[in-house]
Amino acid sequence: MQERERYSAEEREGRVGAPALIVAALAVLVLYVIAVVAIGTPPGAADTGEQVAAWFHEHRDGVRWSVWAATVSIPPFAVMFALLRRLLPAPHRDVFLIGAVTFVVTYAVQAWTWGGLALHAGRLEPSVARTVLDVAIFWGPVLTGATTTMIAPVTLLALRGRAGLPWWLGVLGAVAFTEQAVETVTIFGSTGFTEPGGPMNLQLGAGLTAAWMLAFALWGGLRGRVQNPVA
Repeated sequence: MQERERYSAEEREGRVGAPALIVAALAVLVLYVIAVVAIGTPPGAADTGEQVAAWFHEHRDGVRWSVWAATVSIPPFAVMFALLRRLLPAPHRDVFLIGAVTFVVTYAVQAWTWGGLALHAGRLEPSVARTVLDVAIFWGPVLTGATTTMIAPVTLLALRGRAGLPWWLGVLGAVAFTEQAVETVTIFGSTGFTEPGGPMNLQLGAGLTAAWMLAFALWGGLRGRVQNPVA
């Protein structure tokens, strides 16, 4: 009973820090690295159906490990986003949550699409492989809508010095948001750096977004303060 009363008092005062947030963020990071390493260099938007089918035949085990890592990462993603949401005031917290949920859902859809291509990789028809992969690689371009929805409210608060968010998180968020907004051009790309599912999506954009997300989570786990905890 005393422990519950102490915890309630901390909540009313806006408890600082959350070790669970750091653990969840590190778990997400480790699983993300596993997923990226397992899949290696994926086929590009300009590759032929034959090249795509051959790639899946050669890398099907790596793809399935990548899908496993993506699947296992969903619970820590949920914990991380739920705890981060509590660090924001309304309505910013709700905008952030909508972007976060969209992020997780589309991540899952992309993973099961890749998993389906790897399931019978030895019998994969080139035309089918190319068409289904075309659907999967648009995860990157369309995901920018979810990431900008997450980044924007946090960045605005940080740059305005609200909710206790540090200014440097606002600067990092502004950089990541700008890149993600520009990255929408990959919807119209076909080859090279700006092709859908290409380096702009999977290297530059993913790297900046991951850096922002990890920075927000680590700061939140160490210094974050619950906003309006009773609401």
